[in-house]
Amino acid sequence: MEALAELERVQTQLLKRISELEKQNQNHSTPSTDSPIVDEADTVTRLSSILRSNAVNDFSFKRVPPDYYDWSLEARRDALAAHSIHHLCKSIVLVNTQAPANVVDCSDRKNSKYYVVVVQYTARFNAEAVKNFLYSLNNGSIAKKKFNMRLAPEQTSTDLTGYGHNAVTCIGMKTDIPVILDEAIVKLTPDFFWLGGGEVDLKLGIRTSQLIRFVNPFIVNCSGS
Repeated sequence: MEALAELERVQTQLLKRISELEKQNQNHSTPSTDSPIVDEADTVTRLSSILRSNAVNDFSFKRVPPDYYDWSLEARRDALAAHSIHHLCKSIVLVNTQAPANVVDCSDRKNSKYYVVVVQYTARFNAEAVKNFLYSLNNGSIAKKKFNMRLAPEQTSTDLTGYGHNAVTCIGMKTDIPVILDEAIVKLTPDFFWLGGGEVDLKLGIRTSQLIRFVNPFIVNCSGS
């Protein structure tokens, strides 16, 4: 009987100790992983901060489904509630493949190695028009043959902008690349268009006049229908 009583006493002490340890663990436990973690550095937060700090307040971000780029322009227009298919635009990175050997970066916006061009999906981009514009911009001081604008390799585009394929936007780029805005976009009514938002499934709608004031792009007639 004494042995049984001793066993019960030991068990009681063990249970008491376990209970104390459980209470201590609860007091020092980490927050539940079920709670959402807000990443303050996410794309929407970062780009929104950049825009607002530069007096751009009329903009909107929208997430789209993974198969968005398989849709017709009409379906994309409806998903974004864009005014028309002509208000759907994209940003592409161009490289001057014939630039002089000393032109290797974007330090001279009049004679940059790279340019970001914002153009409508419904338009046919005209690289020759950009070439002629840059030649005139430099007052003919650089031979026209030194301008040959071509689509930059995808990896180069990603390295320069910080954005991958179908995610490129002219806002918050890793490199300060000069921007060329197609004149046709400026003429759109209403003056609010959509372009890439920094992620493949993220689109940015923005007031054209506010974008121009912030980005200070070259406005060039560089497309045809």
